[in-house]
Amino acid sequence: MPAWKAIEQAEPEFAGRVRRLFDAGRHKTIATLRADCSPRISGIECEFADGNLRFGSMTGARKGADLRRDPRFALHGPTFHPEEGREGDWPGEAKIAGRAVPAGPVTTAESGDPPDGELFVADITEVVLTHLNAEATRLVIESWTPAQGLRRVERE
Repeated sequence: MPAWKAIEQAEPEFAGRVRRLFDAGRHKTIATLRADCSPRISGIECEFADGNLRFGSMTGARKGADLRRDPRFALHGPTFHPEEGREGDWPGEAKIAGRAVPAGPVTTAESGDPPDGELFVADITEVVLTHLNAEATRLVIESWTPAQGLRRVERE
């Protein structure tokens, strides 16, 4: 599965729009799977760095335990609502799904202190951008997967 840089290389314009939506706000939402396979929704922050999408989990957090047990995740960028009468200005929303690969401990204090959490790097299986067409009359869903590349569907 690819790192973020693979999407940037394959579809730079699409990747740029997705990244701008993710970077537009600090807080995102991640879905993980609990031990009983039911979904867990948690708040999270993430960053694009060194060609990767990275995010962490604080020591003892349930989402980290979920990801260590079953690495599948779905990450939803910040949400912005279309303004009535200005729907065409709505930037849309972005989602990324994949598998979280442990990338080591996160420490923010002095090196002798225990880790503050665990860092994960995303192996990406799908990227989705949902927005309106230029006339704001149709919903546009653009999606990228490693197998199918970039696809676009419009719905009324």
